[in-house]
Amino acid sequence: MSKIYATGKRKTAIAKVWLKPGSGKMAINGQSLDEWLGGLDLLKKRVMQPLNLTKQEQSVDIIASTNGGGVSAQADAVRHGISKALVAFDAEFRTILKPHGLLTRDSRVVERKKYGKRKARRSPQFSKR
Repeated sequence: MSKIYATGKRKTAIAKVWLKPGSGKMAINGQSLDEWLGGLDLLKKRVMQPLNLTKQEQSVDIIASTNGGGVSAQADAVRHGISKALVAFDAEFRTILKPHGLLTRDSRVVERKKYGKRKARRSPQFSKR
């Protein structure tokens, strides 16, 4: 089987994920997961969640590239991309991943600032005099 491609998104972060059968190697932006996220163990667990749920940690290789957003948003984008790639790899995984909300794109983005406001909704301070 050849490589499977999927795109994961979160806020303004986008992750391009390629999945292929292999031995469990993971490269994100040319680095291993530990190099890319350093000591952020919670984010590492979130990235590995779809693989842990489907028990594919040692049977697929993942190559991902990310851009936009911050580290946390990029990690969630990679998680979303891995989930979508796993479903394309084996349709049975959909029933495992869907109840955990891993196939849903988290679409919350920062609201734009409006004219005449201090922030998106914050009005200027009222002055009586």
